[in-house]
Amino acid sequence: MARTRASLAWLLVLPAASFLLQGCSPDSGTAAAQGGPSAVPVTAIEARLTSVPAEILAIGQTEGLHEVEVRARVGGILERRLYREGEPVQAGQPLFQIERAPYEIALAQAQAELAQQQARLEQARREARRLKELLARQAISQREYDDAVSAEALALANVKAAEARVRDAELKLSYTTVRAPVAGITDRALLSEGALVTGSDVLLTRIYKSDPIRVRFSLTTSEAAQVPGGQLTAQSVQRVELIRADGSVYPLPGRLDFSARQIDPQLGTLQLRAEFPNAEAQLLPGEFVRVRLQVGTRDNVFLIPQVAVLQSQQGLFVYVIDAAGKAQMRHVRAGAWHGPNWIVYDGLQAGDQVIVDNLLRIRPGTLVEPRPPETATAAADPGQA
Repeated sequence: MARTRASLAWLLVLPAASFLLQGCSPDSGTAAAQGGPSAVPVTAIEARLTSVPAEILAIGQTEGLHEVEVRARVGGILERRLYREGEPVQAGQPLFQIERAPYEIALAQAQAELAQQQARLEQARREARRLKELLARQAISQREYDDAVSAEALALANVKAAEARVRDAELKLSYTTVRAPVAGITDRALLSEGALVTGSDVLLTRIYKSDPIRVRFSLTTSEAAQVPGGQLTAQSVQRVELIRADGSVYPLPGRLDFSARQIDPQLGTLQLRAEFPNAEAQLLPGEFVRVRLQVGTRDNVFLIPQVAVLQSQQGLFVYVIDAAGKAQMRHVRAGAWHGPNWIVYDGLQAGDQVIVDNLLRIRPGTLVEPRPPETATAAADPGQA
C-alpha cells in the first residue's frame, strides 16, 4: 500500500517538473536576448534648403516725437489743475490756474498810470498849441515855445511807456492760466493744488507728442554686419516692424529715420531710430519693445521647428536619423527665429531627417522608428508638447 502511494506521488510531480524545466530551457533565454530594446517612435522632417527674409531683432524704447516741459511763467499759488492726467490735450488747452488777484491788481495800477500819463499828454498838447499862437504874435520867446514842444514829446513818451506796462501786466495776468504749448499726451502733475509756484524754475508737468512715435534702439557691430552690403540705411531696410511686450506685432509698419554714421566708442553699438504712426495713441512713450528689421533675403538656409533645436554646453544641436535608423547628435549654427522655426545656417545637409518629437527619450545611438509628420501631435512626448 505504501509503495502504491509513492508511485502516485511521482506521477503528479513529474509533469510539473517537466513544465518548469521547459520554461527554464536555454532556448527560451536566447529568444528574449534576441528581442533587444524596442525602437522609439519619432516624427522626422526632411531638411530642405530654402530662402527666408533677412531679419534683425533689437530691443528698443519708445519716445515721443516731442517731449515738452510745461513750466509757469509767473509765480503764485497753484489754485487748480484743469486737465486729466495721462489724457491727450490740444495746443492752447488750459492745464493749470495760478491765482489771478495779484496780477489783476497790477493790471489795474498800470491802467491807472496810463490814464494819468494820457491826461498829462493832453495838457502838454494844449499848452503847445496855445504857445504856438502866442509865438506867431511874438508874445513869447522861441525858447518858451520849444520848452512846450519838448514837454509834449516827453508826455507822449510817458504814455507809450505806460501802455507797455499795461501790456506787460495783461500778459502776466494771462500767464496765470498755464496752457499746453503743443498737442500731445500729458504726464502726471508734479505739483498739487495749493502749492507755491515760484516761476519758470518749477516744472509742472510734461507733454509728449506721440504721433508719430519714435523707437530708439541699437545694433552691435556683428548684427550690423549681417546687412547685405554692410550698410544699414533707410534704403537698405525693406520693412520695419514693432513687437510689443506681449509678443503682438504692431499693425502699422514704420520706417528708419535715423542711422548714426559712426559706432559708439563706449558701447560698441550703432545707434538707430525708427518712426511709427500712432494716431490712436496705442503706443505710449517709455515702452520697451522689439524692433524687427527686414534687410533682404537669406538663401540656402534650413527652417527647423523650435522644439527640435536643443541646447548643450557645446551649443545648439538637433537629432538626425542615420542610415542604421539610429538617432545621432548634429551641432548646428542657427540665427534668429522665423515664426515657429529656427533659421539654421550650418550643420545640416539637404535630405537629413531631423527628429522633432519624443526628444526626451532619445540619446545618441537610440534606435528610432520614424513616422509620418501628421502623427506627431498624437505621439509626442508630454515633455515636448
